[in-house]
Amino acid sequence: MADSLSHSSDLSFAAEPADAGQRLDAFLAGKAATLSRSRLKALILEGRVSRNGAPTQEPAESVVAGAVYEIELPAPVPALPRGQEIGLDILYEDEALIVINKPAGMVVHPAPGNPDGTLVNALISHCGASLTGIGGETRPGIVHRLDKDTSGVMVAAKTELALTRLSSLFAGREGLERAYRALCWGLPTPAAGEVTGDIGRDPRERKRMAVVARNGKYALTHYRVLQGFGLGAAMISCRLATGRTHQIRVHMAHIGHPLVGDPVYLRRKPGAAKFVPEPARGLLLDFPRQALHAETLGFIHPMTNEVLRFEAPPPGDFMALLDALLACA
Repeated sequence: MADSLSHSSDLSFAAEPADAGQRLDAFLAGKAATLSRSRLKALILEGRVSRNGAPTQEPAESVVAGAVYEIELPAPVPALPRGQEIGLDILYEDEALIVINKPAGMVVHPAPGNPDGTLVNALISHCGASLTGIGGETRPGIVHRLDKDTSGVMVAAKTELALTRLSSLFAGREGLERAYRALCWGLPTPAAGEVTGDIGRDPRERKRMAVVARNGKYALTHYRVLQGFGLGAAMISCRLATGRTHQIRVHMAHIGHPLVGDPVYLRRKPGAAKFVPEPARGLLLDFPRQALHAETLGFIHPMTNEVLRFEAPPPGDFMALLDALLACA
């Protein structure tokens, strides 16, 4: 078996007659409930699984009745990036997951240009020993992302199994609810509807997404006008039927109602601005980020099957825009 400086624990399972003939990785996945099949496959390939004391490195090996299979679990290695003490607005937390209200301006995951100060850094510090290890690292599992300048509700997994199940739920969307609140330019007509259009890389500018005729992924956004401010602007609710990069921002711009402050999909002064009185007009034109907030997130708990639903109000800068528009109405 592979050498290890330390390991948190070993697991041992005896194969019953009914288990005979199963693939080894599938058999172990059914026994070791806290480990995903992909993680178990990696452990097998690393030589950390034995049969009757002899190492086996073949995930597809047939299980032998009466054999004793042992799994050596190496201690999770410290994750890169490192944890940083950053305040979090925590809406819910248990041993499997954590739900937070992400502020605008916080990057979710370290990347070139944003090596630290991210949500992942904050979660590693906050969760500490409750992170049981994902892919052999003590890190949180990012199930979905919000853009840096989009605020709102997010869930992250604390265990590998929770990450696997939540990722599957988000991919299949069964029992998933995601609702956003936004301020857009102009007054969408009709007041409620849907926007469809495959989303892919903009062929003219690869850093942007766009509704494309080829090589895109199907996308569907449901929108509803919550309050109109003449012909100049509107507060809208958007619900995602799919989860594409920048989906709401791309779809609303596509139908001629880009989000207020969007630095990517609003390139020039919108014509609808002339219908917004001052001082609200100036505030909207100078808003430094997209006015988009992930207001509601509902999903099925990956371990208990309980239906969870969380809401968070828009942040202060968003509400200041709304107050300015209301004052002009």
